[in-house]
Amino acid sequence: MSALVECVPNFSEGNNQEVINEIAKAISQTGGCKLLDVDAGPSTNRTVYTFVGSPTAVVEGALNAARTASQLINMENHTGEHPRMGALDVCPFIPVRNVTMADCVHCANLFGKRLADALHVPVYLYGEAALKESRKSLPAIRAGEYEALPKKLREAEWTPDFGPANFVPRWGATVTGARKFLIAYNVNLLCTKELAHRIALNIREQGRGKDQPGRLKQVQGMGWYLEEENIAQVSTNLLDFETTPLHMVYEEVCRDAQDLNLPVVGSQLVGLVPQKAILDAAEFYIHQKNLFILEEDHKIRLVVSRLGLDSLCPFNPKERIIEEMVQDGSESGCLASLPLHTLVQKVGSRSAAPGGGSVSAAMSSLGAALGCMVGLMTYGKRQFEELDPVMRQIIPPFHRAMNELVAMVDEDSTAFSSYMEAMRLPKSTPEEKERRTAAMQLGLKKAVGVPFSLAEKVNSLWPSLKEMARHGNLACRSDIQVAAKALEAGVFGAYFNVITNLKDITDEGFNEQVRMKVSRFVEEAKDSAALVLELLEERTQ
Repeated sequence: MSALVECVPNFSEGNNQEVINEIAKAISQTGGCKLLDVDAGPSTNRTVYTFVGSPTAVVEGALNAARTASQLINMENHTGEHPRMGALDVCPFIPVRNVTMADCVHCANLFGKRLADALHVPVYLYGEAALKESRKSLPAIRAGEYEALPKKLREAEWTPDFGPANFVPRWGATVTGARKFLIAYNVNLLCTKELAHRIALNIREQGRGKDQPGRLKQVQGMGWYLEEENIAQVSTNLLDFETTPLHMVYEEVCRDAQDLNLPVVGSQLVGLVPQKAILDAAEFYIHQKNLFILEEDHKIRLVVSRLGLDSLCPFNPKERIIEEMVQDGSESGCLASLPLHTLVQKVGSRSAAPGGGSVSAAMSSLGAALGCMVGLMTYGKRQFEELDPVMRQIIPPFHRAMNELVAMVDEDSTAFSSYMEAMRLPKSTPEEKERRTAAMQLGLKKAVGVPFSLAEKVNSLWPSLKEMARHGNLACRSDIQVAAKALEAGVFGAYFNVITNLKDITDEGFNEQVRMKVSRFVEEAKDSAALVLELLEERTQ
């Protein structure tokens, strides 16, 4: 998959649709950039653009957008609810796929320098790209906002990282940097701006100051009023949603609102959100209410309902969840997405890949799918009502495994890519030969890793399959039998692939450990498959 960086420039214009559209056009017409979202806020007088592309492409897209904005936005006339200090207020770069934070820091530095050179405006670095500890925080840099810039720029402490220390009235100043995925999330309240802000002060990490910190780590927040919706909001930025997740922010706001006898009327996500943030919230509510939900789209619906994410406008996952919107062109041709007939034809062609490893993964995923099917053919039926608690425990492992194993159909086919790339490395000098050999060994270990993971995953399913053989709907006896043999065959296939690749790995410790474990998986597969068949033969009802 290609390298992918997300860029989320925030421009200080949220009302003039012509300006909003021109900036969007500048981004979308940049080669290699895909514009995913344009979120305009009339009350905040601010528009958040979200686009992705290669590291090089997103820098060009951000520069094109900034050049357009410089002709159309005049900060001398700007007012709005959101803090701001420039026409292009902030422009962060975020790693999405196959890029590191260091790559995004490089993007921010390149963009900042080129922006300052092109428009002769002051630019500051923040977040992971900050050159000073005092500039890591965006609110710290933006303190005093646009109006404070004339004085601020004369202070040595606030000399820009790029560009002149001169006040540019039409533009102001721009902040750029690199950060983790930030989620802009607002909770709706029927109250005044002041009451919303009181709650924001309670929950945000900064709180009311050093002596009165807030409750939630990695959360920024403030209260404001949306005139167009006639509601107040606790507006937050989740700087690290794995430290403080969406549902925690919502529940904490609800708690304070209840203490103040204020109604909460849903919430709002601004821009895009990672799928994991939504699924983490789903798991919280599933656990809280002891729900039984397997499918991801059902989990997303649950979160939309619980958080009221569609309270101000429809929440369409295909337009709001970044993984739903970003598709690599190569994914359409992946093995797992092919019609079964086409996959069989590919396996039967005169080519080494896809081969036994991919077939083992396909068989294993089908075995897990059969286990899931039998569980669902048992769960929720009146005659098996007493088995519902058992099925709730043993169905989810099959459901997770079938999705993880089907992904290995492609992973196995591409597992040798690192090894093949290493073989093409130069080998003219002793140093080059040494680097090539080390890279080849690392590539072989990666190639061993896929079938080993397959065998390990299947090994974790045997306890659940034995329980299914004891309790599952007996009308599905043959399906459980096929599941057992499919999973067993998948482990044998993985074993043969691992052993074949181990013979060329020179790390004896690694070799011995992997061989011992995978041999144990094979023995477990033989014994467990036989026991499943035996349990089924003994059952009469």
